[in-house]
Parts: sequence; C-alpha cells; structure tokens
Amino acid sequence: MHLYLERDGKVLLGLRHPDLSFAPLRHHFLAGHCELESAVACLVREAREEAGLEIGADDVELVHTVHVLDRPGPRPRLQLVFRARTWKGEPRVLEADKCLGWEWWPLDALPEPMVGYARAAVEGIRDGRAYTELGWD
Repeated sequence: MHLYLERDGKVLLGLRHPDLSFAPLRHHFLAGHCELESAVACLVREAREEAGLEIGADDVELVHTVHVLDRPGPRPRLQLVFRARTWKGEPRVLEADKCLGWEWWPLDALPEPMVGYARAAVEGIRDGRAYTELGWD
C-alpha cells in the first residue's frame, strides 16, 4: 500500500535507506505490506509507524493503481496508491533503517532518483487517470 499526501501543491516523499534491497536511495511514497489486515488498515498503521501521522480510515480513498511488470521479475505486481484527504501530525523519521528523511516536493519538480511506479502514479493522479501500466511493452 502506498500513501499519497498532497499539501500546497507538493507531495510527500521519503528517501529510502541505502541498505534496502528494493530501491535504495530513491524517493518513494510512504508504503508498506499488509499483515493480515485490509489495505486501508495497513495504510493507517504504516503512516503511524513510519512517520507518526494519524490518518482516519474514513479519510482515505484509492486514487491510482499501477500494474507493474519488472524485469527480471517473476510476476507482475499491482501497486495501490491511496490519498488521505486529512491527517494529523507532521512527518518525521520513525524507522531510520528504512527512510533517511521525509520531504514535500512540488508536483512539477519531482526528485531524482525516484521509484518509477511512484513517479507514474503521481503523474497519473495529476492527469486525473486512475490506472497506469509499466513494463508491458
């Protein structure tokens, strides 16, 4: 699950830790894997655990889906991106082994390097699209 937070024309992205196996030193959404819970419950939990943000389940909506075929990968993945309309708190690093820092980036000046499907999702959301495919050509 991925959390899209936008404030004053800027999106919240974290810089991933260099020791991570997936996308080290790339900017990415606040994200996490479900642990026998719904996607929204996962998002609410991860926001609290990773960045100290409080999000209500009723304030969350699915805004973009990216169907990604990474090569060489065993199978495609669906990446779900949810927007929280409201939240409490300011993002802070609570899992320093996963994220070096949180920053608000202008939608028209996204950072490099950035996780490809996260960039595609931000662009899709800006364009009003709900779905993107990557890596299928």
